[in-house]
Amino acid sequence: MRISELERRTGVSQRLLRYYEEQGLLRPKRLPSGYRVYAEDDVTTVEHIRNLLAAGLSTTTIADLLPCMGSAGGQLIADCPELLLDLQRERARLSAAIAELTTARGTLDQVIATAPPSVEHEAARLRGLGLQDSA
Repeated sequence: MRISELERRTGVSQRLLRYYEEQGLLRPKRLPSGYRVYAEDDVTTVEHIRNLLAAGLSTTTIADLLPCMGSAGGQLIADCPELLLDLQRERARLSAAIAELTTARGTLDQVIATAPPSVEHEAARLRGLGLQDSA
């Protein structure tokens, strides 16, 4: 299939698909004319790439992991021990980031709770005017 068909089937822009190719995530065949030709499996690969990106992995990490990943029923499978170690390390990194963000949110909640009613009222008025983002 051509890149426009892959775009239609995955919802991922052609520009982003070409970026995935540059990063070594996709390897389409090339026609003598230079046009890219994608296989049916590339639809699933793009879906996996999107899921791994959403999980917080970088394209560099994904490029290292994809060759060691299998798929069953559309679900990714860790097919080798090295992959499992990498995924566990990424999960630990995400857990640490979540803990830091949770602490930061708690600090903000404490500061917000100290605002007197007059300040809360004025903030609500400003929010209503669209002068500040709402929480």
